[in-house]
Amino acid sequence: MKIALGQFPIVWEDSEASLEAWNERLEQLDRADLIILPEMFTTGFSMDVGSVAQPMDGPTVGWMKARSASLETPIMGSFICAENGRNYNRLLIAKPDGSLSWYDKRHLFTFADEDKHFAAGTARLIVEVNGWKVCPMVCYDLRFPVWARNSNHPEKQYDLLVYVANWPAVRTAAWQGLLYGRAHENQAYVAGVNRVGEDGKGIVYCGDSLVIGPRGETLAEGELNKEGWVYAELDMAGLLDYRDKFRALNDADEFELKL
Repeated sequence: MKIALGQFPIVWEDSEASLEAWNERLEQLDRADLIILPEMFTTGFSMDVGSVAQPMDGPTVGWMKARSASLETPIMGSFICAENGRNYNRLLIAKPDGSLSWYDKRHLFTFADEDKHFAAGTARLIVEVNGWKVCPMVCYDLRFPVWARNSNHPEKQYDLLVYVANWPAVRTAAWQGLLYGRAHENQAYVAGVNRVGEDGKGIVYCGDSLVIGPRGETLAEGELNKEGWVYAELDMAGLLDYRDKFRALNDADEFELKL
């Protein structure tokens, strides 16, 4: 499976302008089997939910469904979703057949008061994409390995762990180290897509998007402070062969989270 990570700036709190920019970028996209966009890819990491939140039948979701259909490719990215009187940092997966799956960010970034404006998700998601089991997560979730722990049970196991982010440049060492850790401990491919540029609060983002193999090998890396598409080829046969030869997941601790 070929994946494409969109490492680009985001127009601050302007979903219409952001979607226009993403339309132009998609015109330059090489063929891929899964397109992954950053966290809050239409607004940036905004807490102004009253102005920028959208419902599930709003323009951002409509755009994702339409572009997925026109490109015949699943598209993934998070947006600010208003639903039943609450707001969610919702990662949405739109497929060409019009179907939607979503994951609501579990770990809210209290350092930026995200918990004061958003409700936390309560469930993980594993979604099938072109025969791959994909587990999507959002930014700060990366710091919590128990939430991302892979399983040896087929119904709970994933092949690709994805993080969409607005991860500030000042903490890029943590970004890299944690992504590599998740790949090693979960014997899975890991893709982390991060934006570039400066947001409306003066926070700088350097990109540094990464795709890492199950052995911890670097498969693709976005250039620092440079926008563009980052591509990687994932090999299912190689993943299964590695897991069969080095069966670390068989020895993992059994546990259940209390939410």
